[in-house]
Amino acid sequence: MPINVSDFRANPDETILFAARVVGKSRARQNVFAYIYRGGKRFKTITEIARATKMTNVRVLQEGGRLDGNHLVVKGKVGGETAYRKDPTLSLYRDRILRTARKPQLGKKYPTKQRPHGSHNTSVTIRVRTAASKPHEITIDDVSSFKRVRGVSPLSGLKLQKMAEKRMKEGLKKIIGETHDFQDWGGEKNDLFTTKFCVHGTRIAAAFALKGRATQGPLTPKKMGANGDQIARLFSSAADVHFVVYHSKIDQSINEQMRAFAVGKAMSGGPVYYGVVDGDDLNRLYQAYRKSFT
Repeated sequence: MPINVSDFRANPDETILFAARVVGKSRARQNVFAYIYRGGKRFKTITEIARATKMTNVRVLQEGGRLDGNHLVVKGKVGGETAYRKDPTLSLYRDRILRTARKPQLGKKYPTKQRPHGSHNTSVTIRVRTAASKPHEITIDDVSSFKRVRGVSPLSGLKLQKMAEKRMKEGLKKIIGETHDFQDWGGEKNDLFTTKFCVHGTRIAAAFALKGRATQGPLTPKKMGANGDQIARLFSSAADVHFVVYHSKIDQSINEQMRAFAVGKAMSGGPVYYGVVDGDDLNRLYQAYRKSFT
């Protein structure tokens, strides 16, 4: 199948450059291409091309196959033998194709879709918005939905390491006033999503990643999901507030990772809040809203 003529007319320089790359620096392929494009429109057999180029039939068949595979020549049969003829559209540019194949640097002057050239210098001004929203790290004391914790201190005798994640989720739902169910599954973005959350008196969408008794020891990013990508999935939620909740110590690396994702999300504009609820803060929440967790 020859090169589409309508495509060639629309992008002649790009097509010529493509043809030159196919022919390439191989002297054998250049010779085969040049002989096929010599003279009239008739087909030239493998034997005829081999005799004229002083190559074996096998080599001519290999090089001709490469040209045919890229639609630079038309393949046919003469007396039962494989033969090739030139493409009439490309034949007018035979010398230009061969020159560019032998000296690839010449192709740099041809304008293409990927590398357009113009006759005039054009000045383009790009304005980058620098006033992007800044992410805000918050604590449970900033959350209007958790207002009862203010003034409550952690109780040393209260240990929550055995609290199941489901119990943690149901407690938070009751405190926030969320009545809908959220089923856990492997690819979930969050463990709890709600639009009933309030920060500084304003209702806003919030997403939570919860880690219950199945996880022990200081919480680090590698414990956040099977692939350590739970925080990334959390920030892909359609929420403006993002919390990680855990029954014990939360390593500083969690805060750092959350801040990095918050900065990236803030670039799209709008408020972005993030924070952690560690064992001490969960202790305070439990005391302030004990009935919600039972």
